[in-house]
Amino acid sequence: MISRRTITRLGTSILGVGLTAALVAGCGGSASGDELSIVGFAVPAEGNAAVQAAFAETPDGEGTSWLTSYGASGDQSRAVANGQPADVVHFSVEPDVTRLVDAGLVDQGWNSGENKGFLTDSVVVLVVRQGNPKNITDWEDLARDDVEIVTPNPGSSGAARWNILAAWASVLQKGGTEAQAAEFLEAVIGNVAAFPGSGRDATTAFLDGTGDVLISYENEAILGKQQGQEYEYIVPDRSLLIQNPAAVTTSAPETAQRFLDFARSAEGQQIYAQYGFRPLASVADRVDTSQIDGVADPSDPFPEVPELYTVDGDFGGWKAVVDTYFDDDGIITGIIRKSGLN
Repeated sequence: MISRRTITRLGTSILGVGLTAALVAGCGGSASGDELSIVGFAVPAEGNAAVQAAFAETPDGEGTSWLTSYGASGDQSRAVANGQPADVVHFSVEPDVTRLVDAGLVDQGWNSGENKGFLTDSVVVLVVRQGNPKNITDWEDLARDDVEIVTPNPGSSGAARWNILAAWASVLQKGGTEAQAAEFLEAVIGNVAAFPGSGRDATTAFLDGTGDVLISYENEAILGKQQGQEYEYIVPDRSLLIQNPAAVTTSAPETAQRFLDFARSAEGQQIYAQYGFRPLASVADRVDTSQIDGVADPSDPFPEVPELYTVDGDFGGWKAVVDTYFDDDGIITGIIRKSGLN
């Protein structure tokens, strides 16, 4: 078993250019506070750090500090299943938590609350070069012969599964068939110029000059603009609601659950909103989104998506999605394998 002290004391630098040492929320707090560990996917690292710092200023979290480990969602989930210590996990997709439930590391009732275990919400967007030189406006443009795409690999990245499923859904949302969706996705995958291991690595590849369009999370696009990156992003009229789950492990102290409760509260979601995440529906009416830096339209920071699918409501849940699309014999897995991108 890995000692808790051997967890990497790392935080993720903006847009994954590298990892910086010592992301410890609430530093300077009481020495008697709990030291908790969070293991998660890289995209919400900055938002998590800000929420952790705010939690440390509350009576429930006074003096709390954190050990952090971030990377590709699937890789991080497997690491915890294989013994990496964690008190809180925050992953991209539900199956990465389910793996830990099956391993006895997370309680079966982790998703029984009003938020169904989700902590952060977003939507899939298209990030393009400043000035949009390829005039990319919607999903159909991703199949053009003159467009190169960056998106992460669904074999390791939860972000990739959201991205690719959103592309598939875009065909169904305009009345297309599954066969037409498969044909469209073959064209999109054929245009992929980079297939990095995580959503954050995909952003880095795009910023380094690869591709014409990055399929990404809205919050990731906003965060980059907050940090001065020069690009534009498009929120398509057809997209997929990204719902990122979080849970405490069975060995975690009570403080870990109190942190998650705080993170899901209006106060916690207000902080996540400042990092580009859409507030959870349970508290959205109590979160002020009028002052979000980096958004495409400050007067409408989180625009309504007319055709917004959800995994549970439109695809039958993640088990059905994995079985149909992402298992070894899944439809999307087969398309990717045929393309040679594996």
